[in-house]
Amino acid sequence: MAVRELKITPIKNGTVIDHIGNGLALEVLRIIGAQSLDRESTVSVAMHVRSGKLGWKDIVKVEGVELSPRKVNAIALIAPTATISIIHDYKVREKRTVDLPSRVVGVLRCPNPNCISNQPEPLESEFEVVERRPVLLKCAFCERFVSDFLRQIH
Repeated sequence: MAVRELKITPIKNGTVIDHIGNGLALEVLRIIGAQSLDRESTVSVAMHVRSGKLGWKDIVKVEGVELSPRKVNAIALIAPTATISIIHDYKVREKRTVDLPSRVVGVLRCPNPNCISNQPEPLESEFEVVERRPVLLKCAFCERFVSDFLRQIH
């Protein structure tokens, strides 16, 4: 039996996020804000793709998007093995792995409803990275620990 390969359309300018943990591509699209993209933008999602490094991975390609540092930090929380490639004129101009900083600011909501960062104050949430694998954060204000990020990402 012949194996068929499906090719994904290349993007002219944009971002490719590769080596996303298996099953997390849709969360990455939510972080990027895919629902607010230009209707002309090509968006490609490949899920459950064989990977020599991870076993299985997801890939997201988005035309016309370069990620802000906050979005990269949010992706690093849920996909610490991800790589981000910046594409210009169909060529990779920059490729880097995500790197979680020692402090994560304005990316997550604190799960403690009584935390000052959840009150109507002009105060951004701030978390200290306590552990990197698996990722464990501590709120800088109420000291609540957070390890489940999917529900807490803004």
